Order: sequence, then C-alpha cells, then structure tokens
Amino acid sequence: MTRKSLMLAVLLLLTSAWASAQQLTALFSYATFDIPGGTPYVETYLNFDAWNMTFVPTGDGQYRATVEVSLVAWRDDEAAFVKKYDLESPAIATPEMNNFNFLDVQRFALQNGIYTLEITLRDKADSGAPLVVSQKIVVNYVGKQPRLSSVQFMSAATPTVKQNILSRNGYDMQPYVNDFVPKQMKSLSFYYEVYHIDHEISSRDFTTIALIEQAETGIKVAGMEKISSHKGAKTVPVYETMDISTLPSGNYNLLVEVRNRENDLMLFQRVPFIRSNPDADDLTLLNYETSFAARITDENMLNYYLEALYPVASEVEKAEARALSRTPGRLGDKQNFFYRFWVARNQLNPESEWRTYQERLEYVAAHFSMPKRAGYLTDRGRVYLQYGPPDFVRDEKNFVSALRLGSGTNSQRMITGDGDPSLGYIYYLPYQLWRYNSLPADESNRVFLFWDEFRNGWYALLNSNAKGEVQEVNWERRLSRNQLDEGVVGEVGEQFDRGR
Repeated sequence: MTRKSLMLAVLLLLTSAWASAQQLTALFSYATFDIPGGTPYVETYLNFDAWNMTFVPTGDGQYRATVEVSLVAWRDDEAAFVKKYDLESPAIATPEMNNFNFLDVQRFALQNGIYTLEITLRDKADSGAPLVVSQKIVVNYVGKQPRLSSVQFMSAATPTVKQNILSRNGYDMQPYVNDFVPKQMKSLSFYYEVYHIDHEISSRDFTTIALIEQAETGIKVAGMEKISSHKGAKTVPVYETMDISTLPSGNYNLLVEVRNRENDLMLFQRVPFIRSNPDADDLTLLNYETSFAARITDENMLNYYLEALYPVASEVEKAEARALSRTPGRLGDKQNFFYRFWVARNQLNPESEWRTYQERLEYVAAHFSMPKRAGYLTDRGRVYLQYGPPDFVRDEKNFVSALRLGSGTNSQRMITGDGDPSLGYIYYLPYQLWRYNSLPADESNRVFLFWDEFRNGWYALLNSNAKGEVQEVNWERRLSRNQLDEGVVGEVGEQFDRGR
C-alpha cells in the first residue's frame, strides 16, 4: 500500500480539519510536544459527531457506533508510525439519543522531521467508502535550544483522579478541537510547554504573555491580555484562561510570547481562531451616534478621512470606504463605517486609535503631499501611516562615494573610507533611508529606501526588507544610474544592510 493510493482529500479550516464521508463527520487537530532528553511526540485529536454515526444493538439493550481508525505518519515514502484500531462510541439506550460528541486522543513518538499524517476513518456499520484526509506535521525540537510546544486550546481542566491520556501536571485537560469559538464560550483556555529556557536564563524569572490580535491587521485587542511569571526550568508547563466575553465577532490570533527579565522576546507563537459573538457586536459596533465619529459633521472632511484609511485598510474596507466617500448625502452611513473601522482595531478605545492615526495623517499631509497628490497616496506617506514614525532617517541629496577596483576582472568595490580618486566616484540620486527597530509580525530592524528618481521631490519606494514590501534586486544599480555593475554592493548598500 503506497501513500499515493491512500490520499483522497484534504480540507483544512485554519488549525482544524473538517471531514465528512456520507454520514460520518469528525473534527481533527494535532499538537506536538517534547520530552527533554527523550523523543518528541505527537498528540492527535478526533472529535466525532455521534449524530452522523450508525448505532447498532450491542445485545444488552443498548446501542453503540464503531469507527475503524487508521493513523499512518509518512516520512518520504516510508511509514514512520502506523496504528489501526476500532473506536467505540459511548453506549446509548436508544438510537435517537445520539445528540452528543465524543473525543479520541492518541499519543505517539516521532523523531524530528517533516511528516504527512494520513487518517482513514470508516463507520463499520456503513457500507460507504472510507474517509481519508492528510495533514502535514513538523516536529522540530533540536538540542537544548529554547522551544515552545504547540499551543492547544482546552475545553476544561479538572484535577486528575486516575492517570490517563488527558492527564498533564495533575490535571485532566480536555482539548477543544476547533478554531471556531461561539458566543457561548465566555473564556478561552489554552495549554503549552516551554522547553530548555533554563539553558538561556538558568533558574531566573521569565514572563509569558498571552494576547489577542486581529488577524487582518495584527493590532492587539485592548484588555485581552494575560501575563504570568515563571522560574526557568527544563520544562515549564503553562495553562491560562482569558475572558473573551466582550470580544466581538471576527478573525483573531492568540499570540503567546516568552520574554526574559530584560523584556527581550525569546519565543512566540500564533494560533488563529474565529470568534462569533453577535451580542458584543451589537454592544460595541452599532452605537456610533454617541461616538467620536458622530462629531465629524463636515461631510467633505469625513470623505477625506475615509479615503485616507487606504494605507491601513483591507481590500474590502477600501472598496466600501471608496464607495461611501464618493456618494454624497450619506453622512450617517459614513460615520457608522468610520466608527466600525476603528472599533475593529481597538475595541475598548477606538477614539484613541483614530487620534493616533490622525496625528500621523496631519504629519503626512504637511511633509509628503505633492501637487495633485495627497500625502497619504505617496509611498512615504503610506509607510508612515502604516508603520508610524521611523526610528532613524538618513536623508541624502547628493551622496558621492569613492570607487576602487577589487579582486576579479574589472570588478568594482565600494569603500567607506579614503579611496583612490584616480579611479573615480559613484554619484547617487537623492534618497532617504528609513529604519524601524520593530514592525508588526515581530519583524526587527526593517529598512525602507525611497529615491527621487527625477529630482522633482517625488520619492518612491525603491527597496525594503520588510515582509510584503517592494524588494528590488538591482536597486543600488538603479540608484547610482547604472554606475555600479550588477551584483556589486556599494556604500549605500552597506548603509541599507546596517540600517543607517
């Protein structure tokens, strides 16, 4: 039996897989953990919906469903782990009493590597074809380097009475096998482990921080934070619960951070989830008439503010803002959208979020506007609005660097000290170099280089090392008007690499 012949279908819903084969349905997720000094292991979670299973008499007046389960972990074309078993549901008195779910948890050791976990499910009382799904699994716990296990959502944690497969550190932890969090769930519980932190900090204190951020923007939700202190050890278990009763509907990430005593970020991990909470939506999003947005009664000014959301808006938000701003006589709708936009970025204090952006917008309008071009539509204005003021700016109008010959035939090498004037100089077009010490998505030391190609004051973004931004291979050659050979790093390239 080859791996290819088994793989029939895969359907992922963020961290979980929803599978259905005729009647049989199940939710699947997994987590990886380490045993310092031992072999890492994988836990798999299958949450079955009894409603879609076939219950048959057991002979003692009860009914039970049985699923034939096969788990195969493939590494390349070899099976690193194989387990086949029959899973029985809880017994019920009548077939109609099947309105419940039940969980199957498996735990098995896997060496570090990349695997394809193949799950085959078959209702033994159903003649239909079995269901086969696949999931990529990465196990990566190398040496004594600090690591995080998977972050696993939990339904409940109760004191352990008898040791079982759900037992961890004195508690039985029931996994929550879904990334959809309905309004009935007023709290979000999760568990993870920190490994080998003592290798870096010995037994000193360190901090774990749990935050909730919007998936689309990376903006942290105010008031959704959990901070705990721990002592350094080989393995540190962390179980936390956060109140999410006021978290509105939307797409979010649970962000877990590990920081040392100096507040340096050592480890982090994101887990996406979807929140449905219409009650909070009604409470926070619909009362725009008493908000700061309702105080903006100049429709032309509000149209400008809507258009100026472009640098930080999603594609859907851009389309709606553009349509509203270009339709006169809909002041209330515009105020409502404007309020919703900022509530989505800071639920507890949307006005503060807007005021911060408004200050940036005023700066951009004053410093980056061009004839017939608003400041927020320029590259520098967009970056400033999206990321805030840079931590360092280098502004060069007529930068010149000496040139000398280096090793290799006719190769060029730029030098930052004294050069040999007989070999000439490199003249650069005007440029600005902006460095950000940190950006969202935990990026550090990101650089943006803008150039004034036509010496008319219009600075376009030429190159950046930030995610999702312009990355030009031969940007320095263009900046030097082709005076540099391809692949040569000149003095401005060195500035870019240093960030100053």
